[in-house]
Amino acid sequence: MLQDEAVHPADAPHAETPDPSTMRAHYRAEGLAESDLAASPYDQFARWFKDATVAGLHEPNAMVVSTADRAGRPSSRTVLLKAFDDRGFVFFTNYHSRKGRELAENPHLSLLFPWHPLARQVVVTGTAERIGRDETAAYFRTRPHGSQLGAWASDQSSPVASREELERAYEELAARYPEGEQVPAPPHWGGYRVAAETVEFWQGRLNRLHDRLRYVRGTEAEAGGGSGDEAGGVTWRVERLAP
Repeated sequence: MLQDEAVHPADAPHAETPDPSTMRAHYRAEGLAESDLAASPYDQFARWFKDATVAGLHEPNAMVVSTADRAGRPSSRTVLLKAFDDRGFVFFTNYHSRKGRELAENPHLSLLFPWHPLARQVVVTGTAERIGRDETAAYFRTRPHGSQLGAWASDQSSPVASREELERAYEELAARYPEGEQVPAPPHWGGYRVAAETVEFWQGRLNRLHDRLRYVRGTEAEAGGGSGDEAGGVTWRVERLAP
């Protein structure tokens, strides 16, 4: 650029776009203390998940699933949580999708539940393992008929020539499996269970002095003790993180 060609703010690209650097929210004063926590992160998650549901948040089970390939290149997408218990968090996907391929190479992943209206988020790190086909088939039968057909029609994450091609594949399946007829679960589609290694509960506070309490998984054989978990001698210790 020549020296006399200075760009004025009004002439800058995206000049009419709101400036994200000026966007600020003041978070709630109520905090999260160690004494407030349940013994298990799964029990604590159940409490906060109930709060998010009662508060009427849109899709409180929506979570950002972040994976990485063998070379460490990350990718993220929003997926719906479909079950959780003391064994972990369960979601379903196409095993041939990008996340499916990356989990085959590297089972370590992160889950993020962004409950912004409550100034809360939950961050899970752990490892994913495929669930059994019986469990997958049982859940697949509960899906709406259109979603069942979509699991067959979409070669998730692969390039598709056009929208018309995708819809044509769907219509062919709809003719083969009309409404009311049982659709089998695709062999390339199923669930993952994420066994947590850490679970962080983040509560927004005034002046950006947020509360961040993280459960860290251990075992009874490890020093330091912790809160017992019924799943085979697992213990959890809680640490506070600086905001």
